[in-house]
Amino acid sequence: MTLVKTTFDRRSFLKATALSGGGMMLGFSWMSSCQPALEQETGLTMPDEWFDINSYLKIGNNGVVSIFSPNPEFGQNVKTSMPMIVADELDIDWKNVVVEQAAYSPEQFPGAPFGQFTGGSRGIMSKWQPLRVAGASAKHMLKQAAAQTWQVPVEEITTEAGVLHHEISGKSAGYGEMASAAAQISVPEEVELKEPKDFKIIGHSKKNVEGKNIVTGKPMFGVDYQKEGMLIAMVVMPPAFGMTLKSIENAEEVRSMPGIKDVFPIKTYQDDYKQGYFDTNAFPELVAVVGNSTWETMKAKKAIKAEWEPIKSSDNVINRFGTDINVHTPAGLENTSDHNTQMRALMAKPGKIARRDGDPEGAFKKAAKIIERSYSAPYLAHNCMEPMNFFADVKGDKAHMAGPLQGPGLIEPTLAARLDIPEESIEIEMTRMGGGFGRRAYSHHMVEAALISQKVNAPVKLMYTREDDMTNGIYRPTYTATYRAALDENNNLLAFHVKAGGVPESPLFANRFPAGAIDNYLAEEFSIDSNITIGAFRAPRSNFMAGAEQSFLDELSEEMGKDPIEFRLELLKRAGDDPVGQTNDYDAARYAGVLELVRKNSSWGQTTSDSHRGVAAYFCHNTYAAHVLDLKIVNGKPLVQKVTCALDCGIVVNPDAATNMAEGAIVDGIGNALYGELTFKDGVPQKNNFHQYRMIRMSEAPRDIEVHFVQNEIDPTGMGEPPFPPIFGALANALYRATGRRHYSQPFIGEGISLG
Repeated sequence: MTLVKTTFDRRSFLKATALSGGGMMLGFSWMSSCQPALEQETGLTMPDEWFDINSYLKIGNNGVVSIFSPNPEFGQNVKTSMPMIVADELDIDWKNVVVEQAAYSPEQFPGAPFGQFTGGSRGIMSKWQPLRVAGASAKHMLKQAAAQTWQVPVEEITTEAGVLHHEISGKSAGYGEMASAAAQISVPEEVELKEPKDFKIIGHSKKNVEGKNIVTGKPMFGVDYQKEGMLIAMVVMPPAFGMTLKSIENAEEVRSMPGIKDVFPIKTYQDDYKQGYFDTNAFPELVAVVGNSTWETMKAKKAIKAEWEPIKSSDNVINRFGTDINVHTPAGLENTSDHNTQMRALMAKPGKIARRDGDPEGAFKKAAKIIERSYSAPYLAHNCMEPMNFFADVKGDKAHMAGPLQGPGLIEPTLAARLDIPEESIEIEMTRMGGGFGRRAYSHHMVEAALISQKVNAPVKLMYTREDDMTNGIYRPTYTATYRAALDENNNLLAFHVKAGGVPESPLFANRFPAGAIDNYLAEEFSIDSNITIGAFRAPRSNFMAGAEQSFLDELSEEMGKDPIEFRLELLKRAGDDPVGQTNDYDAARYAGVLELVRKNSSWGQTTSDSHRGVAAYFCHNTYAAHVLDLKIVNGKPLVQKVTCALDCGIVVNPDAATNMAEGAIVDGIGNALYGELTFKDGVPQKNNFHQYRMIRMSEAPRDIEVHFVQNEIDPTGMGEPPFPPIFGALANALYRATGRRHYSQPFIGEGISLG
């Protein structure tokens, strides 16, 4: 077993829960106030009394354990996987576990702003040890309680499936019998954690604890939230990026419409407020419309006549988690065509050098052959199935907020500053999210809801329409990259050069593969300022670079006469045996491991006459992923028959959930690669709903997806994002095998290339 220090302080825990006004009952659940419903939902008999052990769990007098899932849930199943970790260390039978969503509480779940953050594929990775310590600490306290009750040494107490045993005396007791006494025990300073070989729940698939509620349509999402007396709010946004509100021309007229309570402007941030890194907001000055019902408010919103004016260029200092960064926002109405022209111009000039190994310039001069290819990708909209929404009830110096968001700790300081109330006076409930993908890490709509509630002095639910959602940002940036390789007369690789840039950020990862595998290596980058707001999009930057890099490596391997997988493995062997440089951010052996696994399980090299294969592999978010994609062309369109996926994400907590995430990432990636695109003309997004923005359809999803995990005992790493980036390259490479034509621009079908 591993001995670790605990981080629980019983005194501060008691203080924090007492201040919350809810005694020791932590978290919230849609069913927590209705015991019969909870019993029906779980099939368990609820206890007469709960005993709180620590901020992650409470134990009932009948042995039922309620485990609080600290992080928000938007489909990756952390609400099941996180409690599994606690339950395993606690030694409780999973069938006796009830799971509840915790409310936001930096006191009980420290580590703000990322203590209760779901994103960046860091949920399980960041909570791995705290969750284990919570379960192990509770088990230790139960053992201490039993030892004191039975007057025996604690070392002689064992646990199994929620039962305490003292083999010598023959005594035993369920956890529920010792819960009251355990709640009085001091939190241990250190506890022993299980070795992976002793896990009984971790590594074994458990069904989604909310599965039944999801399929039966229970109200769990932000759009479902209801409160007596609640009004509906909507906002009117500028028609284009580069515009801002000047005036409302017909406010009185709209106020007189049926069911309308008020119409007024709101300003998300005060002029002197230093924004945080996640305070990104496309349109901070808006027109708010408040009414009794959604339909009445929507009609009034459409009737608003507002005057808009151009923004002025500005320079702002953004607080990036303690480090100030300067951000320039230009004036003007921007166009995709202009962005492309600017990127081409900068690509022809020297960029900012991010890494140089050896003498790449000299190697290119001596080359017998130079391979050069350029790749590009457009803006992408997140398009969460549940549009942005939030409930707010702001009265005096208190605020009750409820809705879907990825990082409550990222927005609470902003909310407190804007409302001018203390952070501890803000209560945030985290509902289930109908999609996140990075979009809900930017919670400006939460501030908008709070300001509207404060102004009308009533509870409100702010609702974005699909058009609001798609045209408001926050977008995946538009990117470009050029790759060059120098070969000698024998087709040996002499040098490698990558130059990447985008609007308004560079996608370059200078220290990722194949850096470290080539003696002469150069990486350059550039960026172009823009007033079009961008932000995290599933596997930020990697979602473009993986496709470009893996497409180029495929083409390069063909030019060199090598098998695509074998070529990558040769480079990785060099990076492992004799790496170039000291800052390579990947483990060459683990990277090679997923390629070996996918080669084996896909039966690489065995193809049929009508099936065409592409391979790609990538490292991001601390995880290694490789895909082999098989497709054929049917009526001029690609039909993906099978994707074989190999992943090294360390210990897999819940195999079913991890497999589901990989499958979802693969389908999502194929759809974005084939169809995803958002363009701008004079600052206006050229698509505003799904009749224009093409999404993948069920008939276009792969017929079969196989997911294989590398088995090891490394602590868990990311899962939600790593399978996403390499599917772009695998698809592009398979399309080339099927059509004989390379794809350099996304979307592949959107660019008008015939696949027949």
